[in-house]
Amino acid sequence: MSDATDPWLIVGLGNPGPEYAANRHNVGFMVADLLAERIGGKFKRAQKAQAQVVEGRVGPPGPGSRRVVLVKPMAYMNLSGGPVNALRDFYKVPLGHIVAVHDELDVDYGVLRLKLGGGDNGHNGLKSMTKAMGADYHRVRFGIGRPPGRMQVADFVLKDFSSTERKELAFLVDRSADAVECLLAEGLERAQSAYNS
Repeated sequence: MSDATDPWLIVGLGNPGPEYAANRHNVGFMVADLLAERIGGKFKRAQKAQAQVVEGRVGPPGPGSRRVVLVKPMAYMNLSGGPVNALRDFYKVPLGHIVAVHDELDVDYGVLRLKLGGGDNGHNGLKSMTKAMGADYHRVRFGIGRPPGRMQVADFVLKDFSSTERKELAFLVDRSADAVECLLAEGLERAQSAYNS
């Protein structure tokens, strides 16, 4: 059981290193970076896990604000579950207070989908998190669409967004950060009706 005072763990999924920074697979890091900026924090190395973290509060001052720990796992995507689970234990976060922000192939570019639980749909970051702690955490799924032609999925997700996609990217990352804040403040149903496009 979770209660209103329990912290939230917001996990932006991605791969560490500058060569991956602008990849489609790293959109979770982009959203986490924006949320950190919004709360006036800077990512620093976690003591207890292979990750970078920022602690702060999201939402209006007073009873509506939520304590959050923003997380960027510094293990590669397919090993994300270990650092996330270690931080979950350290901060004593219930599973229902974990939000994974990640790229989603089966959703068109620019479309957001929020949900609780479910499968990993072949996403290695989710697969690793689910293996480490179960599937009943929230997901903010940022649509990247399917690869064109015969391009392999692995090649597609590890490529930077196209010049056309980049025109909208800042707006879409901003909208994703808004969706995370709405989920924390108003719950999943309200966030879904506002942001599931």
